[in-house]
Amino acid sequence: MLAATITAKELEAVREIRNSLMRVGRIPSLRELMSSLGYRSPRSASLIVDKLIKKGVLRRKEGGGLQFVKSLGDDTTRAQTVDVPLIGTVACGTPVLAEENIQAQIPVSIKLAAPPHRYFLLKAKGDSMDLPCPERGQKGIHDGDLVLVRQQTTAKDGETVVALIDDEATIKEFHIGGETFVLKPRSRNKEHQPIVLTKDFQVQGVVIAAIAKI
Repeated sequence: MLAATITAKELEAVREIRNSLMRVGRIPSLRELMSSLGYRSPRSASLIVDKLIKKGVLRRKEGGGLQFVKSLGDDTTRAQTVDVPLIGTVACGTPVLAEENIQAQIPVSIKLAAPPHRYFLLKAKGDSMDLPCPERGQKGIHDGDLVLVRQQTTAKDGETVVALIDDEATIKEFHIGGETFVLKPRSRNKEHQPIVLTKDFQVQGVVIAAIAKI
């Protein structure tokens, strides 16, 4: 079995490579990998990469870059997660993953946060999205839940998005209506009303999953 041939250091390297794919959209350089793994020489990182190539985890492309060939076994738990940043309120115009917004890094399964897409976590506030949407397979989002979001600036009609309006991030169902856009709540609380906008907002990402507070 492949997993039995993978050492702890090699698993750590695989996880760092996946984290880099998620954060910056590329596999790290040998010097970056050297630094993240705590090595003193890029040769040590190079040896790890060579071993992963020989074991069929990575392959070298024609241009010299690297890519994953296959995932490791299900029992290699540490290699099956990526660190997803938990962020606070995002100021208008500030990149969502700017360092000043990040409060913590939380390991999330790559089955949910699949590289090379970028993801972030938000802690939900309020009850404006507490009703489920069974036709889309979406659970209700409750106050205090962690919400996993795939970072992107566009969304399809009906998707649940994180949008930035007047310096505040809000989670709503996204609808396109000609020249206008509607951010619609899904809530038992009838005080929450749809927000009708033109282009005076920013889509920050699409909600992938809600993780109930523990």
